[in-house]
Amino acid sequence: MSDSRVLRRGRKDAAAGPRASFRELLPYLAEHRGTLVAVAILSLLGAGASLAQPLLAGQVVGIVEAGGALGMLVWLLVGLLLLAAVLGGIQHYLLQRIGTSVVFSARRSLVRRMLRLPIAEFDRRRTGDLVSRVGSDTTMLYAVMTQGLLDAVGGVVIFAGAIIGMLIVDPVLLGLTLLVIVLALGSGILLSSRIRPASLEQQERVGAVASAVERAIGAIRTVRASNATERETDAVIVEAQAAKRAGFRVAKISAMVVPIAGIAMQVAFLVVIGVGGYRVASGAIEIGSLVSFILFLFLLISPIASTFGAVNSINQALGALGRIQEIIRIPAETDGDAAIEPAAPVATSAAIRFDDVRFSYAVPPEPPEAPGSESPASVDPSLFVVPDARSARKVADGSGPAAETAEPEIREVLKGVTFEVPRGSRVALVGPSGAGKSTVFALIERFYDPDAGVVRLDGRDVRGLPRDELRAQIGYVEQDAPVLAGSLRDNLKLASPDATDADCIQVLRDVNLGAVLDRDPAGLDAPVGEDGIMLSGGERQRLAIARALLAAPPILLLDESTSSLDGMNEQLLREAIDAVAHDRTLLVIAHRLSTVVDSDIIVVLEHGEVVGIGTHSELVRSTPLYRELAKHQLLV
Repeated sequence: MSDSRVLRRGRKDAAAGPRASFRELLPYLAEHRGTLVAVAILSLLGAGASLAQPLLAGQVVGIVEAGGALGMLVWLLVGLLLLAAVLGGIQHYLLQRIGTSVVFSARRSLVRRMLRLPIAEFDRRRTGDLVSRVGSDTTMLYAVMTQGLLDAVGGVVIFAGAIIGMLIVDPVLLGLTLLVIVLALGSGILLSSRIRPASLEQQERVGAVASAVERAIGAIRTVRASNATERETDAVIVEAQAAKRAGFRVAKISAMVVPIAGIAMQVAFLVVIGVGGYRVASGAIEIGSLVSFILFLFLLISPIASTFGAVNSINQALGALGRIQEIIRIPAETDGDAAIEPAAPVATSAAIRFDDVRFSYAVPPEPPEAPGSESPASVDPSLFVVPDARSARKVADGSGPAAETAEPEIREVLKGVTFEVPRGSRVALVGPSGAGKSTVFALIERFYDPDAGVVRLDGRDVRGLPRDELRAQIGYVEQDAPVLAGSLRDNLKLASPDATDADCIQVLRDVNLGAVLDRDPAGLDAPVGEDGIMLSGGERQRLAIARALLAAPPILLLDESTSSLDGMNEQLLREAIDAVAHDRTLLVIAHRLSTVVDSDIIVVLEHGEVVGIGTHSELVRSTPLYRELAKHQLLV
């Protein structure tokens, strides 16, 4: 299935909103079944200790009323109190452990899936929203364990035991008590059904806040230079206010649910005191029995309160779990590979070959401006972004009715592209911005699959190669040359974890980064900062090239690799690339004419079509576009 069709289908799924059922929470609990059994046993023991207390207290009252000796009865009652307290402490500790472990399991599953998603998913989603799912959404599951689900397990036993005890003591008082409780439960269940959608909206808003903050911080220098600090601050505050309003809605519903247990307890207590006092006075029951019934009542109300809390916690957690499962349900990049039937291999001397390749992406219609919306940060971030690697612009779909029904526009990026890269040669891709050059690289790396045609590596359809095997043969330097936060060593060993320090130092000097090593006594452990901020633009690009060269792949893809270098450093880097490109295939996208004139083959792209193939001298004579670019000494 092509990426455009996947995006169209994904759009419809996203419009429905993420949902999760209680069943989807069970696998996270099943990982800790041993501890859960221990908690259940402790709950039963604690419930037994608690249920014995009203009976003993009633006997104490009866003995005192009769003027008899208490003997060991008081010490037995004290022992039961201490036992219940110790068991409760151990149970609380185990619940905390399970809650923390469930959060870890959810984060582990989410990160494992998130880092294996198709690239198109990252194109259409905002980074801050994804980070929010790993952070705040998974934390919501902790409350289920520590404040909700398992607290209610022991409560069920206590509730059932208290009902039985109250039935034995006085069936009349039990009937009146149950009438109050049934009314309270009905009201609580009715209100609790509104918590899950409200909690889901709150988590979505929190994700939007994270996205807005990530957007502003990620471009903080541009924001400051543009005097846009106040506008970006306001944009974040708009999202934070929306999150606050969503939180208020959750709080409002919870505020109506939680007091119900307290009200039920007060009403039931007044009923028991009034009716029970009358029955004691009439001789229907003894004072000791009334004391036992009241203590059972307190035991009965506690599980009801826990149940209401559990309903609240579970509904909020299921809202967050829906956002987690939304990502986990997305097929991984490799999930559909087994169903692909690759084209038959062909005999060729070309390392890379494109045969009539077509590729398109979906661009959704411009979203209508929401009422009261003043900030781009308020746009729903959960939908499309175009996947074209070079000219892609991130487009967020709107949430209004028109946006839900309008079909996205399909734009063809590559239109029957055919060319070869001979093994061991240097080939340059040139053309105007948006011609599809970086899309060619993305198809070689299988970030996307073509809609039609075949991309071949050594004559084999790349769709028939395991992705790890394919990418191990290719060194790829992206257009923006991203640098990971950490040290020089961390960045260099990203693709070559077994490289030695000597290898790292040598490759840095090969790309003229020896000065970076020498200026910091930490050497390879020198920090590069967030996004490589402690390096210059040229140094970041050369570090990205060094990272690719260290893996020593047979094919190098350099996407505009020399566009940020001054003349001297560009020449030094060209010499380094010339040295390491020996016996390798090199495919280059470059801005500058000096980078490509010595290439064995130059492929000229315009509007997704190949308009010229040849050497520099041949293309100057035969291809007007190339001649115009060469005339200005700049390949855009």
